[in-house]
Amino acid sequence: MAERERVKERERPPISDNIYERNMRQRKDFVERNLTGPVVIKKSSRKLFQARQGKLLYYLCPNNHPETPLQHWRVFIQEIRTNSGKHRHAGGLLIYVLHGDGYTVVDGVRLDWTKGDLVQLPMKVGGVEHQHFNLGPPSDPAIWIAIINLPIHDYLASDLEQLENSPDFKE
Repeated sequence: MAERERVKERERPPISDNIYERNMRQRKDFVERNLTGPVVIKKSSRKLFQARQGKLLYYLCPNNHPETPLQHWRVFIQEIRTNSGKHRHAGGLLIYVLHGDGYTVVDGVRLDWTKGDLVQLPMKVGGVEHQHFNLGPPSDPAIWIAIINLPIHDYLASDLEQLENSPDFKE
């Protein structure tokens, strides 16, 4: 009995929860997620949905996929049947065209693209107004993938303002 009490006396009491301890747990969870999170994200594990901007499928998005290792990236596919919504944000992202032909209007300037092209939205104080258009028939949507580095996005204080909804969006 005395030996059992001695062992209890040597055990540390639980550490009280505080900001430091929460940060330590968050860092440990981050490292664990990088070691155990999915390396390959299957398209079948994600859902294509209609939003105000268009048809989207998010591969990486820390808000919606906290299990993925790369929490500093937002990567999504957009299908453009006729045109996307129009919006404005500070830019600083890459769009790689996977399928189709189309164009993007950036601050009133038309920029044509085709499969295999890389579109770079410039970083601009006050934001970059842009909208994407498919040159093919609506039955053959243009498809591209957007890649956004979130620390850069946050550094720019990039806020998104939806100016027009996609014509495919129904409330």
